[in-house]
Amino acid sequence: MELWICVACGTQFAPSAEPPRECPICLDQRQYVGYEGQRWTTLAELRASGLRNVFKEHEPRLIGIGSEPAFAIGQRALLVQSTEGNLLWDCISFLDEETVEQVQALGGLRAIAISHPHYYSSMVEWAERFSVPVYLHAADQRWVMRSSELLVFWSGERLDLFGGVTLIRLGGHFPGGTVLYWPDGAEGRGALLSGDIIQVVADRRWVSFMYSYPNLIPLPAFEVERIRAAIAPYRFERLYGAWFERVVLSGAHAAVMRSAERYVQALAGQLPA
Repeated sequence: MELWICVACGTQFAPSAEPPRECPICLDQRQYVGYEGQRWTTLAELRASGLRNVFKEHEPRLIGIGSEPAFAIGQRALLVQSTEGNLLWDCISFLDEETVEQVQALGGLRAIAISHPHYYSSMVEWAERFSVPVYLHAADQRWVMRSSELLVFWSGERLDLFGGVTLIRLGGHFPGGTVLYWPDGAEGRGALLSGDIIQVVADRRWVSFMYSYPNLIPLPAFEVERIRAAIAPYRFERLYGAWFERVVLSGAHAAVMRSAERYVQALAGQLPA
């Protein structure tokens, strides 16, 4: 029996003798099956390939963890450190003993929380290795491909965890799409860890919102307006997207507000020629 991993999205599946026939996450219109068709791998194969995880400090008490070379979607996770324990925000597929040792040296993990199904990756592998719960919004439970008693499904619009951090359901990209509010981030001015529920774009003064990023399917205006209203009350200076370089370093709250307005104007045909 193997724990097969989808090469396109990085999701690890429940044990089976043969690879699954298809990946439901990639067949969904928010993702895709690659030009070469459905492909599968395992952690053992990835370890043998020379893949490794790198650790980069974004700011004090916030460490990015990502794989090199990039695998699947290529996102990096974020380790939020606090005196009450460390939280891993979002997750990646690759895990080896070197990574476990480095995480333990940084204080280990108390919990994992994930923004949406595209980053479920090898979450159960990580949870079992560190013996910690994984917080997922219940609205996205159908996308879990490997079940575990360590998965905690929460509902509602927000969940206060430890170390002052809060999970906020924004929806949009997925019904349970979640961001992490870290008020102690950015030297106490607040940080938002958004995955790609709020996507940091090439011009990092701005963000965007989509139903599908690879297939370029926009969200309707009313959804973007609802997201803007939901996040407006929270104070944050900095916003961390899903990749190492996708960071709005300052003025992030204002960037989200004006980006939402620009998005709505674009859907209404009101952008300058």
